[in-house]
Amino acid sequence: MDTTQLLKGVLDLAVLAVLREEDGYGYDILRRLRSAGLDEIGDASVYGTLRRLFAAGYLTTYVVPSEEGPHRKYYSLNPSGRSQLKNGGEIWRGFAATMDALLESR
Repeated sequence: MDTTQLLKGVLDLAVLAVLREEDGYGYDILRRLRSAGLDEIGDASVYGTLRRLFAAGYLTTYVVPSEEGPHRKYYSLNPSGRSQLKNGGEIWRGFAATMDALLESR
């Protein structure tokens, strides 16, 4: 099965989940997603998702100066993003339970 198609459907939720406990900048978020097991995730997909979630009003941003390179744009969940994460998590759990039931059927 091609996991890239599955990732497209859940990437927004995965990014929101990664930002739940700690703000992050683009590459940091990508690294955290990969270390969580989403190894096949592409750089451009994550950056596009961050822009889309910000435009949708789920994230806020701020810039942190760096002495060793370019400034970093950090993303954080705002109240709308936390609500979206909660709702998306409920939908995901229901969907996953349905798929588990289907796959266990004989």
